[in-house]
Amino acid sequence: MVVVASRRLTTLLDLRYQQQYLAKGGGPGEGSNRHGRTAPDVTIHVPVGTVIIDEATDEIMADLTADGQSHVVARGGRGGRGNTRFATSTNRVPTQFEPGTPGEERWLRLELKLLADVGLVGFPNAGKSTLIAAISSAHPKIADYPFTTLTPNLGVVSWGEDRSFVVADIPGLIEGAHEGKGLGFQFLRHIERTSFLLHLVDISEWAPEDPVASFETLRKELGAYDPSLNSRPFAVVGTKLDIKGNGQRLDRLRAYCKRHRHRFFPISSVTREGLDTLVHFVGQQVASLRVPCATTS
Repeated sequence: MVVVASRRLTTLLDLRYQQQYLAKGGGPGEGSNRHGRTAPDVTIHVPVGTVIIDEATDEIMADLTADGQSHVVARGGRGGRGNTRFATSTNRVPTQFEPGTPGEERWLRLELKLLADVGLVGFPNAGKSTLIAAISSAHPKIADYPFTTLTPNLGVVSWGEDRSFVVADIPGLIEGAHEGKGLGFQFLRHIERTSFLLHLVDISEWAPEDPVASFETLRKELGAYDPSLNSRPFAVVGTKLDIKGNGQRLDRLRAYCKRHRHRFFPISSVTREGLDTLVHFVGQQVASLRVPCATTS
């Protein structure tokens, strides 16, 4: 049984409805010393970015990160030997034979981790879907209620001359997400593959939370899920600049970022104010992170 990664797939939804795969048995030996037919391989197609885990041992068997990459997850049994294999000069028609061996059986757990350069992280309604729709060709569902995004979205953002990067819209987090609250940690795994993070914070006059407190909670949740995420390069994005009101929330977050030396970009995805500056900055950061580290001998 072979699992193959394909860029044509984006989710593991098909495997939810078919969770058991059985390979056909090989054919029996035939007359005139002919071997039995070999059973065809069973091929399971999954999205690029799928991690294959042995459910019994919790061992990672494969991490399929490229289109067409494959891994054998269960091997078929060895065919037995027919009676002709036991023929001798004194026993030309033996009745002795050797049965084949059964194939492997495994329960697997598949996890999908999106492959993206940039991860958009923020609380529900922070403006992640609106931003990815404004800077890429992605068309996520956008509404004014929490957890609009129930599945991660990917978008390709063009910048400069013939240059681009991939951005992932990670579904909204809430405090306690690393413990499974809200949408829980089922989508936090998608952040693991990104090289750069954008923390989106709502600075509109109607935002329910203080912007500084929102940012600090986001950082705490990421660190609780995986401490290494807090050492990943990031920038802070103040969203909904077009409805900032008197600007007090904007000023408070800007001052906080300046004091802690965080790069800060106020934007409006609706009026596109600040988007060009943000995209150019992120493009430069991604390009520098893609350059392999120099080695010395």
